[in-house]
Amino acid sequence: HVQLVESGGGSVQVGGSLRLSCVASGATDTGYCMAWFRQAAGKEREGVTTLNTRSGATYYSDSVKGRFTSSLDKSGNTLHLEMNNLKPDDSAMYFCAAVPVRSLQLCNPRSDYIYWGQGTQVTVS
Repeated sequence: HVQLVESGGGSVQVGGSLRLSCVASGATDTGYCMAWFRQAAGKEREGVTTLNTRSGATYYSDSVKGRFTSSLDKSGNTLHLEMNNLKPDDSAMYFCAAVPVRSLQLCNPRSDYIYWGQGTQVTVS
């Protein structure tokens, strides 16, 4: 059973930066699609970025492309989300999620992610 714990959220001014982290425990040697989702109050959940741990293939939504960068640390246990040039529309609860994967292809944010963290709040004002 994989457990995910996010950290790094907070309040930041428009144009500022934040770095979120997601520490995974209980993972096996199999590959995973790991993703960051966000959900603002009254809005649908949005898949922000995905990363295939087997291939490194990374997807970014149009709303964050060029501003956000997802990366996996050398241990393979921590997923980071570097967020730059933050905008008020980036304010949301950010969740880390994962699902086992066998392929090397780009991970779909609409896949059924089965492991979820508790979320970390990001507020941009």
